[in-house]
Amino acid sequence: MGAAIGLREDFDGAALRRLARGTKIANQGRRLLAVAEIYDGSSRGDAARLGGVGLQIVRDWVIRFNADGPDGLLDGKAPGKRPLLNDAQRRALVEIIESGPIPAIHGVVRWRLIDLAWWLHEEFAISLDETTVGRELRKLGYVKLTARPRHHAQNEFAMEAFKKGALPPRWQRSKPASRAEHR
Repeated sequence: MGAAIGLREDFDGAALRRLARGTKIANQGRRLLAVAEIYDGSSRGDAARLGGVGLQIVRDWVIRFNADGPDGLLDGKAPGKRPLLNDAQRRALVEIIESGPIPAIHGVVRWRLIDLAWWLHEEFAISLDETTVGRELRKLGYVKLTARPRHHAQNEFAMEAFKKGALPPRWQRSKPASRAEHR
């Protein structure tokens, strides 16, 4: 069985209890109280019971406390999933978008998300779906622009005449009916 990990010398149980009382974060307060219990000479098992956790968790708290002090007992943000594209691949994606497709080489006249996903697969052997490519492009500051649809048989002269022509009279509220009509 290994020896217990020692605690920092710059704190004591009373100081940690004061910090626990002053914190607004319940998890940090619970952890500070458990470490304060160890400072006061209690066993690690007692500290684990006080904190409502196992011995291994108390050990992890002690290691975090020794490394970063009371701030080490805060809940950390999870690192999250590793990015699918690295910086070099993002730069290449920006360059290919800015230069535009070459129909003879790329086989398209404008970039769609599926075309960019295909290009990334061909260039870097990375399989991404259209949603992920769109998300990456939004992170890079690109937005999807589309032309406003226009009907092929639309007559712009008729539209102008409609805009300039006499509009039908506005609807007006009718006069209230007299009491005699209601009887």
